[in-house]
Amino acid sequence: MGFKDALTDISRYRNAYTIALSASMGSIFFGWDTGLMGGILTLKSFQSYFGINNMSASAQANFNGNIVSILQAGAFFGVLSTGWVSSHFGRKRSLIASGVIYIIGSLIQAVVGLGSDRLIALRLFYFSRFVAGSGVGMVSALAPSYISECMPKHIRGRCTGLVQFSDNVGMMLSFWVNYSTSINIPYSDMQWRMPLIIQLIPGILFVLLMLPQPESPRWLVEKERYDEAAETLAYVVRTSVDDKSVLLTLDEIKADFIGKQRLSLLAQFRMMGESRQIVLRCLIPSITTFFQRWTGADAANYFSPQIFAALGITGTSSSLFATGVYGVVKVVAVGLTLAFAVDSWGRKMCLFVGALGQGLSLLWIAGFGAVHPQNTIVPGSYVSIVAIYLYGVFFCLGWGPLPWIVASEIAPNHLRAATLTIAICVNWLLSFTISRLTPVMLEKITYGTFLLFGVCCMIMATWVYFLLPETKGYALEDIKYLFEKDVMVRSLEDSPGGRVFLGGRRATPVEEMRRTADVRGLSDPARKEDEESSESIEVADLQI
Repeated sequence: MGFKDALTDISRYRNAYTIALSASMGSIFFGWDTGLMGGILTLKSFQSYFGINNMSASAQANFNGNIVSILQAGAFFGVLSTGWVSSHFGRKRSLIASGVIYIIGSLIQAVVGLGSDRLIALRLFYFSRFVAGSGVGMVSALAPSYISECMPKHIRGRCTGLVQFSDNVGMMLSFWVNYSTSINIPYSDMQWRMPLIIQLIPGILFVLLMLPQPESPRWLVEKERYDEAAETLAYVVRTSVDDKSVLLTLDEIKADFIGKQRLSLLAQFRMMGESRQIVLRCLIPSITTFFQRWTGADAANYFSPQIFAALGITGTSSSLFATGVYGVVKVVAVGLTLAFAVDSWGRKMCLFVGALGQGLSLLWIAGFGAVHPQNTIVPGSYVSIVAIYLYGVFFCLGWGPLPWIVASEIAPNHLRAATLTIAICVNWLLSFTISRLTPVMLEKITYGTFLLFGVCCMIMATWVYFLLPETKGYALEDIKYLFEKDVMVRSLEDSPGGRVFLGGRRATPVEEMRRTADVRGLSDPARKEDEESSESIEVADLQI
């Protein structure tokens, strides 16, 4: 898609993009905290206030791991609540509630220690990070689902990927806030409190932006509020409720929920094993979010100042500046990915190339660390610094935004709440574990940390190549056909050079499977009639 076409597309679907931007604003929470705490931990004022500078190296590593990972622990429990909350109260109200919880936790973080001793301040700091983490976890589970349920299919990947874009924007902004406070605010408590005060802004903006947005049409159909669902569908594509594309999409959503309305979360868990196709579609979201954490992103994001220092960039301000540049590189990379790659290259290619690039970058850093363990600058140090930036670029090309897109697309509509709850719980549990262990690993096994993550990235590339079909261009109600049979064959067909492994074997085309289902009466007859009309191309373009 060219630049002019992109502007035309944005103008045509401006309501859809507004919804996506508003919901994805919530992802700034996690990105902001990721960059924020990594920088605050390096400030001498923060270290002195909580007595970190008097600890041994091992104790400091444990403290850093605890203070970072407590947010992920809160996020894990926040995710557990989203299935029930979003099913009963809707996606929109649940998103707003998550923003309010985040604001409360952030406010407490900013004022800890005022009027109390430092021991109580530290306990309250842990508690407030847990509370803020609960809000972060809720929005991380709800935003991708809400966006994917509202978007037209041909921009769904780009819009769902805005979740990761916002994450990187928040991270970049917090990197520069940390750098700014380190050089412009003198040594004092306010030096580390100011970044925590500023993090209230994205939370307030998120709540205000979500207030005027519509509810998810699929949730409204599940609650049998069909008129409201039609209004939302029409609003998203800027047409009337009587438009053919709106009626077709509404009929498809209704058909997908036939016999499955009002399923409790427990009932959804039980139905995950009802067929091989359903099992695969419920497992893959968790596999992608599991792999996302094993790219080593948490290690690079939270502890990038320490990593740059280990490569020879000395001084708090210098390492924070290098980290700020890293944030800018990631924002540009994920922005270009969402604009030009995710809906042209496809999900599979982005994940495959991203994993290969990350793996090679990490393996270089590990090799350099093995042969040059000193913190002195040599020519190879500059190559390693470039490798870190390239690692960030490849993460933003693939395993940053794409797992959320793939998880939201593949999860069965009627089991979406339970499937995504498990997937996001897996993500946060791994994020907690890796964030807790990373400072200890960097101290104990140094370059082995990057070697571990590099090997994991190569395993991910292999899994994507052989076992993940492409989902680009399919309506959510058609994703099921990709997993009915010949999954590996279909995956290899979609892989670069994959047909070499297949000989003459080919998977059954989705269009043929859909026609067969229509003949058997397994799909709404209105769809077959619409597909045969002369307006089918335009309808498919608007379909959600």
